[in-house]
Amino acid sequence: MKTPGTPATPPPPIGDPDPSALACAGDLVGPCAVCRRKTQRYGRGGNPLCRWCAAPVMDRWGPNVRHVSTRPQGTP
Repeated sequence: MKTPGTPATPPPPIGDPDPSALACAGDLVGPCAVCRRKTQRYGRGGNPLCRWCAAPVMDRWGPNVRHVSTRPQGTP
């Protein structure tokens, strides 16, 4: 039985980008914090983890887990 945060497909090779990286502007793409795969890290919908690295975190913490910016307000 598949759990809610687990992707249905096994991860592709690290050289292949996360699908989110293909659907956003190039300046929003950065490396996953765990595996270094290209993923959408910045902007609305960005995540520091690719979908395969985020799945175990979501399984552990639930789908409502969010990361909070620690930048001071007004800093770009």
